[in-house]
Amino acid sequence: MSTDSKDDAVFKALANGLRRQMLDALKAAPQTTGMLCEQFSQLDRCTVMQHLKVLEDASLILVHREGRERWNHLNALPIQAIHDRWISQYAAHAMSVLTAMHRGLESPSE
Repeated sequence: MSTDSKDDAVFKALANGLRRQMLDALKAAPQTTGMLCEQFSQLDRCTVMQHLKVLEDASLILVHREGRERWNHLNALPIQAIHDRWISQYAAHAMSVLTAMHRGLESPSE
């Protein structure tokens, strides 16, 4: 899978608010699928599993099976890669623009 395809999968996964909530739930500690189903009781188990599949396909969660239990672990590395590739570069540019504007306001040219 190319880097662009991986990025697309991560953006697709993060585009959904419920999936972001699931990732938030996994920040503190890994959880079983059953535990996530209890937390997201407004969804049926099949829907939770579909969301987890999208997260897994984007490598945002790593799955470990213990007997009948499926443990879901947060993998923040794809989010870090998105940050490094996209967010940090745009944030640096935005800060340089704001700094230039601030300097212009402090010493306006006449």
